[in-house]
Amino acid sequence: MSTLPSIAHVLLALLLAPLMPGVINRVKAWFAGRRGPPLVQGYRDLSKLLHKGAVYSKTTTWLFVAGPIIGLACILTALLIVPLGSVPSLISFQGDFLLAAYLLALMRFFTILAALDTGSSFEGMGASREAFYSALAEPALLLALAAMATQSGSLSLSPIYAAVNWHAMTSLAGPALLLVAAALLIVFLTENARIPVDDPNTHLELTMIHEVMVLDHSGPDFAMIQYAAMLKLWVLGTLLVGIVIPVRSGWWPVDLAVGIAGLMALAALVGVIESVIARLRLIRVPQFLVAASVLSILALVLVMR
Repeated sequence: MSTLPSIAHVLLALLLAPLMPGVINRVKAWFAGRRGPPLVQGYRDLSKLLHKGAVYSKTTTWLFVAGPIIGLACILTALLIVPLGSVPSLISFQGDFLLAAYLLALMRFFTILAALDTGSSFEGMGASREAFYSALAEPALLLALAAMATQSGSLSLSPIYAAVNWHAMTSLAGPALLLVAAALLIVFLTENARIPVDDPNTHLELTMIHEVMVLDHSGPDFAMIQYAAMLKLWVLGTLLVGIVIPVRSGWWPVDLAVGIAGLMALAALVGVIESVIARLRLIRVPQFLVAASVLSILALVLVMR
């Protein structure tokens, strides 16, 4: 099989990932009756940060510097493993869905280490919350992918998502795939620090989770963190869009275009969610994440019957 579709997906992801936060912010602005920032604001922010200098505290070590670099490297590697619908991934092998999940975990691990390396109790608070919530989100993600692997009979993401089509959605596997999609939506919102789990626009000490961990980063380091977060939106979004929009035309430019349109529609949906519901209380977030695991387990039970 030609690698051209896979290369095109990776290149378009690198180019278009900053558009997803732009779509989210424009939708939220529309609900609030404001004009809102331009769609290309993400590109402008990255450009400004890359032209600034980085400031390092005397209390930090090499872990603080390595955190953004390793985080970006992890999500770039995950991008090579995750397909977009029927467009295969650039790197594919049996069990690659486990590597993709652990790359996301490794990215989070070094972000937490960089936050703890500052010696700030404020960033330590956010790091502890991030670690706790990730311990609940990762099982839901792995169980959801395991259910899809069982349904497709493969342990590689590209064949797993190639098996998801309209026929599968209208067959006995349809309810299980819908349960997986619901679980992945919860994981998507959690992993990307979106409402109702976290508010990316707040700076209140008692509610910040992800944002508090990167407060001491600046300049190019913060640009890498922001760009990695944009790519994470894209990577986790492909896992959800590949199920919800099972277009398999057989012509990869059409499938790729539909997948990208689906990712932008997902960004718009996130904007709607953040506009119509409030952030959950911290003690309710674990229940929200356990619900995702329950949905994944139900899906796994259905496909194993």
